[in-house]
Amino acid sequence: METLLDLLNSRPLVNGEERDALGDAAGGRRWARAHGGDGSLAELTLLREARDILRDVVNGERSPNALEPLLEGVHQEPEVTPGGLRWALKTPHHARLAVEVILAWAHTEEKLPGRLRPCANSECGLFLLDRSHANRARWCSMAVCGNRAKARRHYERTR
Repeated sequence: METLLDLLNSRPLVNGEERDALGDAAGGRRWARAHGGDGSLAELTLLREARDILRDVVNGERSPNALEPLLEGVHQEPEVTPGGLRWALKTPHHARLAVEVILAWAHTEEKLPGRLRPCANSECGLFLLDRSHANRARWCSMAVCGNRAKARRHYERTR
């Protein structure tokens, strides 16, 4: 799930300007390698596409069906190991990281429905996974976005 959030948050707004960790080849390679990929151009192309579709899906702007083309030819095969049975993901090498992120999103939606969402700060552009018991988290960071929102509300009240 960490890679899922890292990918969704790889296009943050910084001082109102979008920064893209996958935007240039060198930065994209670093990001992919840090997350277990090889950083090939084919892999970066799929990661960008998966990220953009997932962001739209989480924001409610697109249907999850938009992910189907990225999953063509992907399947799982059983492998018997000394520890028991496990399912191995079979996908083209360049697609593995993007497919793993999509599977992490599906797992999150199944196990924690509604808890993956955008930060309530419209000037932020990041996403959060709410792990709180009450499912009321609104900001990606209470110290940054939550504090700004509270300070803004206080300023509006006292103005």
